[in-house]
Amino acid sequence: MGEAATVLRGELRRLVKERISPDFLGAFTDDPADLEVAQGFSRLLADRGLLCAAWPPEFGGRGTSVWEQTVVREEMWAHHEPRGAQYMGVNWVGPTIMRHGTEEQQRKHLPPIARGEVIWCQGFSEPDAGSDLASLRTTARPDGDGWLISGQKIWTSYATMAQWCFLLARTSREDRKQQGLTIFLLPMSDPGIEVRPIRAMLGPHHLNEVFFDGVRATEADVLGTVGEGWRVVQEVLAFERVGIARYARCDRLLHAAPEVLGDRWETLPEELRGRWAHLLTHCRRARLLAYQVLSLQSSGRVTPADAAVYRIAVTKLDQDSAAALAEIASYATADDDADRRFRRAVEDHWKYAHAATVASGSIEMQRILLARSLLASA
Repeated sequence: MGEAATVLRGELRRLVKERISPDFLGAFTDDPADLEVAQGFSRLLADRGLLCAAWPPEFGGRGTSVWEQTVVREEMWAHHEPRGAQYMGVNWVGPTIMRHGTEEQQRKHLPPIARGEVIWCQGFSEPDAGSDLASLRTTARPDGDGWLISGQKIWTSYATMAQWCFLLARTSREDRKQQGLTIFLLPMSDPGIEVRPIRAMLGPHHLNEVFFDGVRATEADVLGTVGEGWRVVQEVLAFERVGIARYARCDRLLHAAPEVLGDRWETLPEELRGRWAHLLTHCRRARLLAYQVLSLQSSGRVTPADAAVYRIAVTKLDQDSAAALAEIASYATADDDADRRFRRAVEDHWKYAHAATVASGSIEMQRILLARSLLASA
């Protein structure tokens, strides 16, 4: 990545060490203080021009390369995402508004994201439209000079704390279900929006149902062209699927294992240490696949199949590393601080890994996307 990226990585690790407790396991725990730590750290990154480093200066960034932004992404995920929910606005909501939003939408939404002041949620999945997103039934019915939106979304992360929702709704019925879909940027404070949390092992704030009951939207709330939201969503999903550097946390935990166990490392079964070494090579593979997709995105040539290849590799890495790390962590003691932190970090990684192959599009759908692409090019 170059010398600048190396310097930046060192700066980020120093900031994490100085500002984030070694016991921090993310913003979305039972302790509200963890969320405030993340919000404060996001503001610190923003003040230093690091939260949205690759954004153009006119939108609140430093205009650095995509590779420096990738360093930020890797270091944040490796250290249990001390930006909290900000990665959503940084990775794809903001860039999508840059490309498809009006000047008014850009002025309204981009500066607060770049300052780390606003949280977004994503209104995509529905009870009968998860992996088959285009089958969604939330409707935006024309009403005077705007629309009335009604329907239900599910599995909506951060909806209890978000100020804005990036919503996909149906504005018309066409021959193909992918047609007639429109993106709306809606304030979560609207009285017609109700959020109901879904209890899950991932902890508070992650999963919610969101109900829209006659929510009014105007032309100013539409992102892009009415009826052409699917094209934008395909671009969004490519950014989202590569936007979380899952391999970075796998790599950090795998490298930490021998250091934490010390002399006990040699007592591990040879087969388990062999899996550990094999997984380190998988981390490198997933990282290189991510870099390939980022390079294609930078040149405007990325396809859903490109992102699918990476997504398949990294979600499998997530689950395989979680299984091996859980076995390794069983050799850690309960009375040593380093051992205790390692075991808690592995447990947290294990919980997230179980959701990895269904989040952001199931791994089965990624395989279908890839297969279709291969057949089309055959």
